[in-house]
Amino acid sequence: MRVLIAGHHQEPRAIELAREAFAWLEQRGHTCGIGESDIDALSASGISPFAGNPSEADLVLCLGGDGTVLRAVRLLAGAPVPILGVNLGTLGYLTEVEGEGLSGALDRFIQGPERGGWSAEHRMMLSVSARSADGADLGSWSVLNEAVVEKRQSGNTVRLTLIIDGSAFTSYAADGLIVSTPTGSTAYSLSARGPIVSPRHRAMLVTPVAPHMLFDRSLVLDPSEVVDIEVTGHRSAALVVDGTTVADLDDGARVTCQPATHTASFIRFGDHRYHQILKEKFSLFDR
Repeated sequence: MRVLIAGHHQEPRAIELAREAFAWLEQRGHTCGIGESDIDALSASGISPFAGNPSEADLVLCLGGDGTVLRAVRLLAGAPVPILGVNLGTLGYLTEVEGEGLSGALDRFIQGPERGGWSAEHRMMLSVSARSADGADLGSWSVLNEAVVEKRQSGNTVRLTLIIDGSAFTSYAADGLIVSTPTGSTAYSLSARGPIVSPRHRAMLVTPVAPHMLFDRSLVLDPSEVVDIEVTGHRSAALVVDGTTVADLDDGARVTCQPATHTASFIRFGDHRYHQILKEKFSLFDR
């Protein structure tokens, strides 16, 4: 088995666990390596870079929190490699085990789904692309949480036109517009008062950020629909995907969002505790 390790860049415990995973796997005849983006942060672990393309791995081991998982998803670029998240931070939505359960989780994964008692949970992703007013390609990205078209200058709003399946819906004067997956409904969209949607669902959520207009509701769209956001007016905007700014958008630029044909795959042991994690995250109690 070939394991790709992705670790939190500011968490010393990530180096410690990377060494533990490396030793455990090597003793059993497996190989592991560090992803290219983690070489500097995890160089003290003594583990070599992963040989080959990340899509050739049998497992991605994420040592950190949800941010580390999002980075691993970007690294895979749609490849169907399962991800095992080991939580090193606060409560994580996407991670599955705590640090002390690392070796046990690896052992169960190697045994296979039936003997190890695990399954792969598939999460919907977005396919996001952008082009300038003259049609120039600005890039395309696979997104697990959300794509955000937002203002670049503090103190000003940006004007954005929302287009659904080729028909204009309305124009927003706002700090931005968020297009999120159900997984992303508990991320930025939630802080903008968007709804919480079960990650088992397939839908796209469009949530305005601080709109300067009476209509301030989120839209929950069918996964067959296509969303375009066009920048209108003289104020430019930025495109941010899963927390990373990827493009500057001037007047007439357009961002297209639609469900991706691929999914993100996460290793789960038994029933995933999504609603219990949500309950704990918000300190909800039984009445």
